[in-house]
Parts: sequence; C-alpha cells; structure tokens
Amino acid sequence: MILFELRCAQDHQFEGWFPSGAAYEAQLAKRELSCPLCGDRKIDKAVMAPRIGKAGDPTPPAEPTPATRMALNAKAALQELRKKIEANCDYVGSGFAEEARRIHYGEAEERGIYGEASDEQAQGLHDEGIAVARVPWVPRNDS
Repeated sequence: MILFELRCAQDHQFEGWFPSGAAYEAQLAKRELSCPLCGDRKIDKAVMAPRIGKAGDPTPPAEPTPATRMALNAKAALQELRKKIEANCDYVGSGFAEEARRIHYGEAEERGIYGEASDEQAQGLHDEGIAVARVPWVPRNDS
C-alpha cells in the first residue's frame, strides 16, 4: 500500500491509500477520485514529505490529519444528505430546470425534486427568483 497526499482544484488537501502508484494513476485516468470536501474530480498529488524508517522497522499506522478527518466528516455528511434527498424527493434528471419552473409557477405539484442543471440553467432559475441549491453529489460509498 502507498499513501499519497492529494489536492483538488479548489486546493483542498486529503490523503489517499492505493495498492500501488499504478493503481493511483489508473483511478486518476478513469476520474474515479474525488475530493471528499467538494466532490471535485480534478485531483493531483500534493507535495508531501517521505516517511523513511530504519530497515526492519514496521511502518507505523498513519494517523489522519485534522484536515483529513474534517474532509471525511464532510463526505459522510454529504453522503447522508444524498440518502435523504433520494428518499424524499423525485428525480427529474436533465429536466430539472424545466420542472423547477413548472413547480414555481404552479403548473406542477409542489414537491421536492433533484436532477441535473448546467451552470447557466441554475443561474437562470436564480435570476427568476426560484430557490434551488446545488449539492456536491458524492459517491454513496468508497467501493
């Protein structure tokens, strides 16, 4: 196993364990890695100090840094939020902006919905006074 200190495009740093450097590269290429704080998938290695021990010394277990613990807690909270949204709201897919407008203008039943919207669509909803929130959609688990 190898430990890398990673960083997303938003400059959040977190740790990642990988079976090998090649496994890290493969996951990176497939965009399987994401920031546990914001969900960003633009990840690269951060500068880290190597851990060098004496020959025969067992590798001490790695203690998560405060930033890593905070990131893991945030990820868990976002996973819980995702569960609640999926359990209590209707998925409307790419028709999110259209359905949000229909609900807002009384043309559809008022209910919680979730789906996909581009930055432009979300801004358009905001400009019309339609309350929406963008939630980082983190994976359900690490598998």
